[in-house]
Amino acid sequence: MGIREEIYYEGGPHVGDLILNLLIGLTVVGLPLAVGAIVRALWLRYRITDRRVTVTGGWRGRDRTDVIYSEIVKIVKVPRGIGLWGDMVLTLRNGSRLEMRAVPNFRETYDYINERVIAKNPLYTGAAK
Repeated sequence: MGIREEIYYEGGPHVGDLILNLLIGLTVVGLPLAVGAIVRALWLRYRITDRRVTVTGGWRGRDRTDVIYSEIVKIVKVPRGIGLWGDMVLTLRNGSRLEMRAVPNFRETYDYINERVIAKNPLYTGAAK
């Protein structure tokens, strides 16, 4: 039996992202945004634990990315939907980036991830809040 992970958040993107983009999708210009929001709502899932961040997405949820906190060197957050949800980009030690769109309670989630990155990666200085 392996070490149990304590789950902080497990679920999909914020429902407000879907609602807002469906309203924008009523215009022809907003149709791609609405389609993107529907795809995210159907197949994008986040799992944030005390050991790693897992993002499952792609067509029919077939792509999975796991990132341990010691690999993260930078975190950028951007509020969306009048601050009810937000986007985050985790930059990894090898230079690749993991985008997390429409994260619910993104400020608290950012703080949670940031605390773990500081504890696991002594070279990480933290992003300005």
